[in-house]
Amino acid sequence: MYAKFPISNNIAIQPEISYTTKGAELKYNNAFAQGTAKFNINYIEVPVLLVVNLTDVFNVHVGPYAAYMVSGKTSNDSNLLSTQTELDTNDFNKFDAGLAGGLGIELDAVNFGVRYNYGLTKIGKDNNILSSDAKNSVLSVYVGLRLN
Repeated sequence: MYAKFPISNNIAIQPEISYTTKGAELKYNNAFAQGTAKFNINYIEVPVLLVVNLTDVFNVHVGPYAAYMVSGKTSNDSNLLSTQTELDTNDFNKFDAGLAGGLGIELDAVNFGVRYNYGLTKIGKDNNILSSDAKNSVLSVYVGLRLN
């Protein structure tokens, strides 16, 4: 969901709220096993974007985002076994923040775009199995429907 608050004919502030999944995938093949491990974390994310309309339908948007971790899971599918485990959210920093930027096309009732989110906060706590430098970095493609 999002709202758009015009500042001028070509510039607007656009706060949003969304449910997102961020994560990683690791393929491995060693002497003991081969398979794929996946790591997914679910967030409620709130970006606040400055939208600049370059034409009537094409825009550029940029701004900060903040997110709150609500759940997560890992899965491992290998030639030996398959497992799925819920993550303990207490092992992670529940808040994520960063910068977002992208390009959009706005038609009458539908809009399309691509956006890159660059996380500035580490997602794992110091005692976590994750690298102490692990941060979210996401390239996303979206489709939106205008209701008004």
